[in-house]
Amino acid sequence: MLPLSLLKTAQSHPMLVELKNGETYNGHLVSCDTWMNINLREVICTSKDGDKFWRMPECYIRGSTIKYLRIPDEVIDMVKEDVQAKSRNRAEMNKGGRNQNQGRGGGGGAGGGAGRDGGGGRNNMNANNRNTFGGNRGGNRAGLGNPNRNAQNKK
Repeated sequence: MLPLSLLKTAQSHPMLVELKNGETYNGHLVSCDTWMNINLREVICTSKDGDKFWRMPECYIRGSTIKYLRIPDEVIDMVKEDVQAKSRNRAEMNKGGRNQNQGRGGGGGAGGGAGRDGGGGRNNMNANNRNTFGGNRGGNRAGLGNPNRNAQNKK
């Protein structure tokens, strides 16, 4: 499970946040963003030594200063259930027969459809798309490419 999905589920639940400087913040999670910046409400801040306490109605903590978060077990269980439900939904969607074996472009399967030259995908080698630069493998003897292909491109 990803930490951000865990934090999204933990909204409005109590948590403990320890910062890299040793301070701890206990409060209810209000919101979080993609940088793990968080907003807490009903916060009790404890100094690094544990001898000073402050009560605040709300606070903002920058994500890069967070050392770790302690979240209740029930929230972690809720996230596991959500992940399982999503994977079940994906499996049911795939059984429906929609969107299967359609690669890029929706032409179907591994070849990727007809493509630009009207061929049947990646492995279709016909006279119009063979490379003749490597010697006398067909085409003209000068090895300048397939003259038929050049005529097609000029149309």
